[in-house]
Amino acid sequence: MLEIKHLFKRYGKFTAVDDLNLTVPDSSIFGFVGPNGAGKTTTMKIMSGLLKATSGSVIIDDIDVTKSPKALRENIGYMPDFFGVYDDLKVSEYMDFYAGTYYIAYEQRPAMIDNLLEIVDLSHKKEAYVDSLSRGMKQRLCLARSLIHDPKLLILDEPASGLDPRARVEMKEILKQLQTMGKTIIISSHILPELAEMCTEVGIIDKGHLVVQGSVQEIMKQMTKVRRIQIRPLQEMQKLVRLLQEQPAVEDFIENTFDVEFSFQGTDQDLAMLLRQAVLAEIPIASFKEKEGNLEEIFMQVTGGEEK
Repeated sequence: MLEIKHLFKRYGKFTAVDDLNLTVPDSSIFGFVGPNGAGKTTTMKIMSGLLKATSGSVIIDDIDVTKSPKALRENIGYMPDFFGVYDDLKVSEYMDFYAGTYYIAYEQRPAMIDNLLEIVDLSHKKEAYVDSLSRGMKQRLCLARSLIHDPKLLILDEPASGLDPRARVEMKEILKQLQTMGKTIIISSHILPELAEMCTEVGIIDKGHLVVQGSVQEIMKQMTKVRRIQIRPLQEMQKLVRLLQEQPAVEDFIENTFDVEFSFQGTDQDLAMLLRQAVLAEIPIASFKEKEGNLEEIFMQVTGGEEK
């Protein structure tokens, strides 16, 4: 769906995007992460044909944005981090206005508008004035607006910015629904835990170039050489502690009130053998799991702790 090759954007001596290379597959939700000034918004504007690249290519559905920005119009829906709404219009009028800008036939608009408002859970606000909507509702309305022409790719710059927790959950569920409908979604956000939950992949950009890309789990394997294991026994805590202390692959042992946590240097087979030993020693194990890293930890590690 999207392939970026050797993308540069310079403003005089300042390089905002520095040899960026990125691939986003079809029907995925891709999280674009980076500190302020890292080049996220600049890149997204170039993807959307709103900003001209200094050099490089951006291929969306076999169209090179850098060469044919107008040809891209039918294939993408762009939602900027700051958007304008017409407060003196009703929701249905607002949607009808934008349908007209895409030359959608007048007789097709009512059914299309009803469908889009249902997707973003605003059917009950169809005849309400835009200025009466909450911020979360306005965000969802702008998402509906970006879907008017049924684009294949959605580019959403900070769509959850300023939303309360409930509104963020609602937005997340809508995006997951759109993915099941075959949409490819690129979303930037500073709300890292929620990106990790809904994104099939994330890419971390810093100082204009991509530092790392993949699923959170894949990136953790790249960035972390030591696995952290957590075991919670129902009983026999001290017996478990003695067993672990005898294991050469166990390091950095921490005994908590209800569980133990440690670094493990062995293979998957070694880990399976450790569990088998605990079972044979008649230690009742309630939980035995590898602790997953989180997107915030990855972000802080690869950007040097620069989130702002």
